[in-house]
Amino acid sequence: MSDYTIAVKYAMFFFMATMLIEWVASKVLKLKVYNTPDTISSISSGMTNNIKSILNLSVVIISYQWMFEHFAIFQISSSWWVYVLAFLGIDFANYWTHRWNHEFNILWNRHIIHHSSEEYNLACALRQTISSVFQIYFFLYIPLAIIGIPPKVITILLPLHLFAQFWYHTKLIKNMGFLEKIIVTPSHHRVHHAINDIYIDKNYSNIFIFWDFMFGTFQKELESETPVYGVLKPARTWNPIYINFMHLIQLLKDAIRARNWKDKFKIWFMPTGWRPKDVEKLYPLDIISNPHEYKKYQTKKDSFLNIWSCLQLTIHLAMQFHIIYLINFIESDDFNVAVLLSGYQMLVLYGIFFTFSIGSFTSLMDRSRFSLIIEIIKNAIGFLIVFYFQETLNIFQGVYLPKSAVVLYLVVSQLITIFYYFKFQKQEKVSLAL
Repeated sequence: MSDYTIAVKYAMFFFMATMLIEWVASKVLKLKVYNTPDTISSISSGMTNNIKSILNLSVVIISYQWMFEHFAIFQISSSWWVYVLAFLGIDFANYWTHRWNHEFNILWNRHIIHHSSEEYNLACALRQTISSVFQIYFFLYIPLAIIGIPPKVITILLPLHLFAQFWYHTKLIKNMGFLEKIIVTPSHHRVHHAINDIYIDKNYSNIFIFWDFMFGTFQKELESETPVYGVLKPARTWNPIYINFMHLIQLLKDAIRARNWKDKFKIWFMPTGWRPKDVEKLYPLDIISNPHEYKKYQTKKDSFLNIWSCLQLTIHLAMQFHIIYLINFIESDDFNVAVLLSGYQMLVLYGIFFTFSIGSFTSLMDRSRFSLIIEIIKNAIGFLIVFYFQETLNIFQGVYLPKSAVVLYLVVSQLITIFYYFKFQKQEKVSLAL
């Protein structure tokens, strides 16, 4: 099992525990911090990102190991200052990664999911992308390779650097005094997530705030300007799979619709939000002009649907840890599938099932008619896995989940989706009649 997979396993326990603490604290302070569908969407997004990462479903154009072997001028032995230097280098690289993701149309799709929540809490920190298939920022690590920072050091620090960005996604911590000049604090990052004119595209730093001071992108949180969260073109869905690709879909539509061939190419590399004039005129988008007047996305409350969605979230959390267990099982001597390739195929299919399943129950929260179609596809994959890859039923050291239990879950999930599909159709007809 990779170091990253082990880190994910323990980090998820920590994240869930701290979210629970934040929720309890918000209740004590009588503050509205969590919204159930939004929280489910956020955690679901984090899980899909985890599945993508632990299954290595991305393309690394040039690895750090290769750059180290070909570019290193010095050989540095491991010591505490090497880790400090490497951490600073990673943070500098991530400042520019983060900034460019905001500044260019083609790159914004890699990051929009993280900003899509209209709430600001620890759960929204888990909104991480699955759309960044290609790792394109390798060149930012060339300086670290040249001075001879060992690959092992980078491997250790990268997940730590990522997880260290979790804590400041909260409204409960106010000004932190002198630390506001050194590290990224909740106040700094609230500014970054806000869509107020004065806050847009500010505070890109990940750990150390001085990068924003150096490059002119710092903005202090103002008492007179309460942050409003989300994106200027609202997602208006709880489905994190769709949110991951909504900007890309819009770019494709605009590129096809543009009459000028130059604009068809230009749109991808222009600043985020740029559209050809003819397309903008014929196909206007619903953009938030006054954040303080915007009403957050909300769907009609349904107690049973909320309970079912929470149950689905719990089941998928268990699935995530089950996939991690299966990875370890495949790599052990006890694995009894004929070849390792077959085991990996099983895991990838499981990951696809997991993603469709997330898409299905979050679309159901949206009252979307597409939830039924996604559910049917998900269950077809689920039955294929259960009857073709028997090892997926192995839940712990030779203990197997009864096949009937999985079939029962799939059938119940399908029936509930069908019930709500027709219920929402009926409600929609009544609404139109009125």
